[in-house]
Amino acid sequence: MRRAEADPAIESRRKEPVPIETDPVIEALVQDIIGKVADRWTMLILEALQERGTLRFTQLGKAVGRISQKMLTQTVRQMERDGLVRRTVHPVIPPRVEYTLTPLGESLSAAFCGVWIWAETHHAEIQRARDAFATVGKA
Repeated sequence: MRRAEADPAIESRRKEPVPIETDPVIEALVQDIIGKVADRWTMLILEALQERGTLRFTQLGKAVGRISQKMLTQTVRQMERDGLVRRTVHPVIPPRVEYTLTPLGESLSAAFCGVWIWAETHHAEIQRARDAFATVGKA
């Protein structure tokens, strides 16, 4: 995944103390977004658009790989509804439809880029922990 620019507003908030009370509206939104973004297809579409920019529907399907046309349609519609993707229909015959990340989608991509970097940084530690756990489990 290409490294996206970190949002300065988010970075400054990370340094603030954790609030004692959580806003239930924000908590519900976070749960909803995590549920959608944790979906395999959403993450792959987000990554494909971040790395390759604007893509036509068929190009996006090929970039994601092994996704049905129905699932691709459902996922990009949900992402469009959430403001993560912009769908542009060009008035030609046959219609040409393109998808691109919105600034909101780019900022989400930047947030998940941090997870990617964390995984790259700590993959050896995680593998050692998994190996140790597997060894203990066999004993």
